Amino acid sequence: MAKLTDDQLAQLKALLQRRYLELREEIRGELERSGDERYADLAGAVADPGDDSVADLLVDLNAALVDRQVNEMREVEAALKRMADLDFGDCIDCGGEIGFDRLMAYPTAQRCVRCQSLHEKTYSHEPNPTL
Repeated sequence: MAKLTDDQLAQLKALLQRRYLELREEIRGELERSGDERYADLAGAVADPGDDSVADLLVDLNAALVDRQVNEMREVEAALKRMADLDFGDCIDCGGEIGFDRLMAYPTAQRCVRCQSLHEKTYSHEPNPTL
């Protein structure tokens, strides 16, 4: 495990646990709202393809938001597991320390800044789609 003090580990653990609870509440609220919303009412009594498209878009946006939140929850759970397994704060690529400042900014980080930058350059998608 990276050379983090007990106080630093406690701060990071509290940060991760707080974010996990926030995400759980956000997901619960989003699912409750999506159950209450009537997208058919948005489309109105007269079926208009444009209104139907807007209703479909709203459903897709809500699903994408919940999916993002669930993925972030998984990242938080994985970080807490790494902390319990004493692997927290170690870069998965080079094995070096990630650094406390980076972990405070992004507590689920799995790579040091240098390796993350290299990873993004290597695996980033082209800015312009090609056929």
